[in-house]
Amino acid sequence: MRLRSALTPALCAAAALALTGTAGASTAGVAPAAAAPATCQEKNLDVRAAPGGQRDVARISVTNDGARSCVVDRIPTITFRGLDGSAVPVPPSGSGPYTLSAGGRAYAAVRTADPAATEGRVVGSLSVAADPSHYGVTFGGAAVGMPGGVHVWEPVTTLWQASSAAADSALADALD
Repeated sequence: MRLRSALTPALCAAAALALTGTAGASTAGVAPAAAAPATCQEKNLDVRAAPGGQRDVARISVTNDGARSCVVDRIPTITFRGLDGSAVPVPPSGSGPYTLSAGGRAYAAVRTADPAATEGRVVGSLSVAADPSHYGVTFGGAAVGMPGGVHVWEPVTTLWQASSAAADSALADALD
């Protein structure tokens, strides 16, 4: 499994502003740009996982229970108990912000292993974090429709999508 950077885009942007000294600079007569929403606080997010309707597929959702819009990474962080690395995004993508409005929800689909795979490992759980800076929530195999354990071999995940149907479609399109 491949690893991806745990730095969020917000941290990268803050570092760039600090290095260039442009934070807070403005020109007379020009209104400053609206500040981007902050990274969602983990305590304000409701992360869920459920069976995905196919063997070795789980549906993931995140809801912003906070009072303001906030951002998570556009790639959910999906890890597997006892294994290094995380599910790789499909299509290949880098980190970036995904805005969740107050009360807003996003969806992703994760395939833990190709159903025809004969290689891999079986683990008891998977963990989901809406942003790499969060600890995440752990779900046992039975919770995601894999009562015999989560079969893991080259796992992939979609980016956050506006609906569960869009997440399912994105996963199907990426694997064709």
